[in-house]
Amino acid sequence: MYKPNHQNNLEIKRHEDNIKFLQNEINRLGESLLELQGSLAKHQSANGIAITNENGPATEEEDQILRHEKSAAGLLCRLKLLESQHATQALNLALTKDVLGIVGIVATLGRVDDDNLSRLLSEYLGLETMLAIVCRTNEAVMVLEKYDGDGTILTSAGIHGLGASMGKSIRGRFLVICLDELSPYVGGFVADDPQRKLDIPKPQLPNGECPHGFLDYAVNTIDLDSNNLVNVTSSGHGLRETLFYSLLSRLQMYRTRAEMLLALPCINHGALSLDGGIIKKSGVFILGSSKDIEIKFLAKSGEPSMTVNDGETEDMIKKLKLKRTHVTEDMQREQELLDFALSNLARKV
Repeated sequence: MYKPNHQNNLEIKRHEDNIKFLQNEINRLGESLLELQGSLAKHQSANGIAITNENGPATEEEDQILRHEKSAAGLLCRLKLLESQHATQALNLALTKDVLGIVGIVATLGRVDDDNLSRLLSEYLGLETMLAIVCRTNEAVMVLEKYDGDGTILTSAGIHGLGASMGKSIRGRFLVICLDELSPYVGGFVADDPQRKLDIPKPQLPNGECPHGFLDYAVNTIDLDSNNLVNVTSSGHGLRETLFYSLLSRLQMYRTRAEMLLALPCINHGALSLDGGIIKKSGVFILGSSKDIEIKFLAKSGEPSMTVNDGETEDMIKKLKLKRTHVTEDMQREQELLDFALSNLARKV
């Protein structure tokens, strides 16, 4: 029987070491990219500038999500910004398509034009829900996590395996929402409204009048991108009548706390007031002062021109991306050489 010689072993080990080195270099470049993108996002957000690049919006909200680096949401947000080929290959098509390409994380799926309202909605929903991963299908949910015969989570598969490939780990539980399993809003839409707001009847007091100070239902205060208005689910529904109606239901918005309290007889699904009042549901109040909110909905804003320093940062980002592409190509070549060496060895054994 043929026995592999010392030269064969050295060649295989050399390719394996090269692949490991190049993989670490890709991770290092990716981290540098994230730091630059986060710095650019923070600076331009402070100046009212919305940042858009081929990776999608790099926002202050996404920067906040990235700080939750032990969370599933932080990992997926990192993957989106990295555009990492090696990490994307760690998951199958169902996860890549249904989690990253079509939907995403609750906090990044809607925009609110008022910072105070954004804080109120975020506080009402809570951090766990704001960081929830939204999948279109049950198949995508199943891809996220795999188990062995005893029901123990396989850390080498699904999103946990993805984290391991990027040198990150997920701590604790995380919320996942499947759009196809949600019961959509049954009713019409506001006529000629480009945002397809839900045509929910206004609340009525026992005397038949609409409460003074009522502004709208919270579900209609969130703006959606055009591709999320329709055909997000397999049955053709959009995010407003599925995801956000499921989370907010008929949560009412009022101008003041005093007006909200006067409307108690017709509040069944909770209410918010712009001066900080929160009713979770009929009979359940949240009192006290508002806390600092880390994760909020994206803000609507214009796109003023960038400053000179911003342009220099953009140039650095482009150079790092180009270098990462070259390193990735080098790693692919090393992988091909390793595969060839292993196949030759197998034929000789």
